[in-house]
Amino acid sequence: MPIDNIVILTGAGISAESGIRTFRAADGLWEDHRVEDVATPEAFERDPVLVQRFYNERRAHLLNGIEPNDAHVALAEFETQHTNNGGRFTLVTQNIDDLHKRAGSSNLLPMHGELLKIRCSATHKLFPCREPIEVDRPCPCCQVPGQLRPHVVWFGEMPLYMDEIERDLSQCDLFVSIGTSGNVYPAAGFFQLASAVGARTVELNLEPSANANQFDEGYYGPATEIVPEFLSQL
Repeated sequence: MPIDNIVILTGAGISAESGIRTFRAADGLWEDHRVEDVATPEAFERDPVLVQRFYNERRAHLLNGIEPNDAHVALAEFETQHTNNGGRFTLVTQNIDDLHKRAGSSNLLPMHGELLKIRCSATHKLFPCREPIEVDRPCPCCQVPGQLRPHVVWFGEMPLYMDEIERDLSQCDLFVSIGTSGNVYPAAGFFQLASAVGARTVELNLEPSANANQFDEGYYGPATEIVPEFLSQL
């Protein structure tokens, strides 16, 4: 059966080898902070200084020598080859880094937002951001201090691009989950949507995820090794 329509989901595991820590460590902390203190709308309302400082630090880390790895590059090169041959390719990422974009991926849906963007809480307009954001900085569109927030989907907020993602999953022939824990919904349920339309489902991960036994196939090891190897066989 030909594989024309491909949907790839990536999580923190694909960027770990580039030097970005995975979303939550075994101790439940995210970069040494409780998630409830830095990644919820309530946290931003309660302590915007802490939240802005946290994302300023993440942004500085991303821009300080972090580069796409072989897994990011392999996906971008495969996308070019597949689409040039008439196929459809959608890359959905849970990551907020820009490593897929820098590697050359184009049909990219960052469902949890983008670290290198900020947005106005009132108008929802987006602005590129590569520098620290202070709490009292006036918003470029409304000139009101305190309106700017990271363009990141926090816990309790709806992920982005869900209509496009569900549309593409409903039409895909192959779904591949790379470097995800299988614990965070709705992304953890994407393989079920793909499976329901008869797509082949594959997990590529450092170790089996929480729902690994529900995939058609699973291959395990470092992303920089197993992602290029798997794609080379398609």
